Amino acid sequence: MVKLTKIYTRTGDDGTTGLVDKSRLPKHAARMEAIGAVDEANSALGHAAVALAGSDHAQALFRIQNDLFDLGADLATPAAEGEDFTPSEMVLRIVSAQVEWLEQAIDALNADLEPLTSFILPGGGEEAARLHIARAAARRAERAMTAMAGAEPTNPQALAYINRLSDYLFVLARVANDGGAGDVKWIPGQNR
Repeated sequence: MVKLTKIYTRTGDDGTTGLVDKSRLPKHAARMEAIGAVDEANSALGHAAVALAGSDHAQALFRIQNDLFDLGADLATPAAEGEDFTPSEMVLRIVSAQVEWLEQAIDALNADLEPLTSFILPGGGEEAARLHIARAAARRAERAMTAMAGAEPTNPQALAYINRLSDYLFVLARVANDGGAGDVKWIPGQNR
């Protein structure tokens, strides 16, 4: 269990931050960009959950927020070359069950939606607009994570999770838009 009695440590005043393995990185390193982007996505999810307060969808977002803390811990734990990313009592990793939960949730939400006949604009109602902001933040996190993965070993399940998250948020935004009836369709070249 985490216990924080003092919020500031002064250890980052030199522009570095500590990782789980006690190593330190510059705050602008690719790994830190990925961790920060996941944190931003988590904050955007919290903003969306407020709009969905009291619903099963809000509860699902709270579950996902917890998973995003797991994801942050995964990213904050550098892997050795060739590591298989198996979690342990001391190492928290995203696992396939977390990805599968998102896939099942996407399929359940999407089952009652009419198929898309056009791209849609982010927005519609308040709830959907917040979910689209969270979706865009998740995509930013995915870009940061794939940039990191290009340079150092990264858990493939972590990459799959962040990819599915944006899909989940897209479908949930459509559900929030009255089952897609409130989606605002893109009309190519409309304002030429």
